Amino acid sequence: DIIKFWLGKGIDGFSFSAVKFLLEATHLRDEPQVNKTQNPVIITAYSQLYHDYTTTQVGMHDIIRSFRQTMNQFSSEPGRYRFMGSDGDEKGDIEATMMYYGTTFIQEADFPFNFNLIDMKNLSGNSIFEAVNLWMKNMPAGKWPNWAVGSPNAARISSRIGKEYVNVMNMLLLTLPGTPVTYYGEEIGMENIASENVSEEPVNPNPVTFPEKSPMQWDGEGNAGFTDGNSSWLPVHSDYRRVNVEIQMTWANSTLSLYRELTSLRNKELPIQRGWTCFAWNDSNVFAYVRELDGLDSVFMMVLNFGQESTIDLKALVPGLPSKAVIRLSTHFGNAGKAVDTKLIKTEMGEGLVLEYKTAKPVHTMEAFKGNCFVAEKACYSSAFNLLYVNC
Repeated sequence: DIIKFWLGKGIDGFSFSAVKFLLEATHLRDEPQVNKTQNPVIITAYSQLYHDYTTTQVGMHDIIRSFRQTMNQFSSEPGRYRFMGSDGDEKGDIEATMMYYGTTFIQEADFPFNFNLIDMKNLSGNSIFEAVNLWMKNMPAGKWPNWAVGSPNAARISSRIGKEYVNVMNMLLLTLPGTPVTYYGEEIGMENIASENVSEEPVNPNPVTFPEKSPMQWDGEGNAGFTDGNSSWLPVHSDYRRVNVEIQMTWANSTLSLYRELTSLRNKELPIQRGWTCFAWNDSNVFAYVRELDGLDSVFMMVLNFGQESTIDLKALVPGLPSKAVIRLSTHFGNAGKAVDTKLIKTEMGEGLVLEYKTAKPVHTMEAFKGNCFVAEKACYSSAFNLLYVNC
């Protein structure tokens, strides 16, 4: 009834959180201890128990499928698809997470939310590759991926991995296939607020989730333009006068400007919207991949540095790669439009490049890259009719 009420109001869809807790076993037995020898009286942490009786019970997926079926009743009008996301939260169990996509015959969520890029233990080109590859190789064929680099439950990018990696993380997010999910403030590089500035008032029932997230910084006025009230629930960050939307809109080389350029590129270029993704290279510093579409000779290659200064020979790694490529976008704004030698691609710490080149030899057709190329909802481009078609 709740779903029908809001869909009747015209909303675009739902995201269901913590769905694995929808059902609990009816027998009310104590959950098994991780350490069986531990005195149960002193167990206080969630991690000290196996949650066999309170999570992912039989019938839980049936409930989610019923949500999907209800939403489908409101998706019959042309151009009015109702989206459904779910928070699977099956950490460490990628197969259980993928079950939220449903099956070939019974659909569940359009996608379960993907927090692999947040849950990484250490940042490097290799760890980024592993996080992306884990999702893509396990995702059911024809399904749609998604990526999040921030959430209410994680520190901000700048505070989690460093300011120097904010732009390259946004570049990764907006050039991977599927749906990018941005937590507010990451598009201007906001930081966590220091814990000593956070009120200890009991009004905040979940101090683990929210304290580090200060209000959105819109401008340099009072309360960062977030509220006309005397104060906000959590204080604004002390840097709001120099890190805010109003200022960054006037800077050609700001984090917000790059985010907007990446969004524009994503909207305009079919290979990034619907094309193949092929992993070209990864090491401790760099993760490189291409986005290409059947029927188009224009290819984009992302070279993203998540470590230290690095130089790689892409031409030796990708057969048929032209000797020159053009920098379409760069985290160093002055480099856009320059030509680079593909035998000598140099990137600094936290630098990201979107290279563009033309080729008649798509990477996804090469035997050497079999198993390293993925496509969601495959489409091909017809230059004769200037349109996409799926039966290709």
